Amino acid sequence: MFSWTTFWESFIPLLWAARFTVLVSGLGIALGLVIGALICAAALSPMKALRLFAALWVSFLRGVPLLVQLLLIYFLLPVIGIDVPALVAAVVTVAICASAYISEIWRGAINALPRGQTEAAKAIGMAPLAQWTRIILPQAVTMSLPALINELILLVKASSLVSVVGIMEITRASQAQAATTFRPLEVYLAAACIYLVINLCLAGVGRWLEQRMAV
Repeated sequence: MFSWTTFWESFIPLLWAARFTVLVSGLGIALGLVIGALICAAALSPMKALRLFAALWVSFLRGVPLLVQLLLIYFLLPVIGIDVPALVAAVVTVAICASAYISEIWRGAINALPRGQTEAAKAIGMAPLAQWTRIILPQAVTMSLPALINELILLVKASSLVSVVGIMEITRASQAQAATTFRPLEVYLAAACIYLVINLCLAGVGRWLEQRMAV
């Protein structure tokens, strides 16, 4: 029989563990946005070497599972003399993985913009930097926001994989809780509720940004 007592009692340790889920996801997404912007710029660069590098970066990271990427980085860094905590390795992995998808989202949005706008900006003598900051980027960010928010939600859920390197986030904490209470259904249902709340908040922020940027 389902135990509501176990269900509610599971929330306290899982909420405590949720801070690591939010930390890994938040830092990973923030760094992923920065790296993704750089990869997007490389993909759109007139230099063939940069475009090739961006294509290889995106192809590798989209073709290799996040779990394998995490294990590679976690075990590779000590081999090359860089000893970092598991939390740092997890953040770096999420950021690198996110950058591949974010760069493609932004590249697609930029390529979807009518070329006539940039041509008109050039015709009136607008500087390249002004073209990007006043014409290209505002529209590209607005167009890519729904896809970007969807990708960020997927990354939050994928962050559960960092439990394999010992980080006590929601998934690992729920496994430990289920092993001690022998009530896996209640514990995992509580974990699912916490993930749902986090992602609903992220989706709400995305809808608010869409409305603000549409105005």
